[in-house]
Amino acid sequence: MFISIPVDNENLQEAKIAKMAEAKGWAVIDFDEGVVKSMQFSDSYRPDFADWIDFIVVENRYENIIDFLNEGIMVLARREGQDRIEDIIEAFKFKELDEAGF
Repeated sequence: MFISIPVDNENLQEAKIAKMAEAKGWAVIDFDEGVVKSMQFSDSYRPDFADWIDFIVVENRYENIIDFLNEGIMVLARREGQDRIEDIIEAFKFKELDEAGF
């Protein structure tokens, strides 16, 4: 499965989640059976190498996510203290992210 996260810079080891309007790009994580298979930076939330994005994680539940929902993508929001990609993936594993939206 693919998870996409708007980030503040291209260096994914240092990147933090960003509001979509302020993001420098997207981290696209190939996540399978509790393990990160790969992590890449992209200008788009859905790059050529990801046929389908399963989840998008946003900075807060008030982001404009209607287009993602219309595409059938599940949108989750990070919680306080979940700023780095590593923190978000760990929270995803243990279902510690909140559903975003209405």
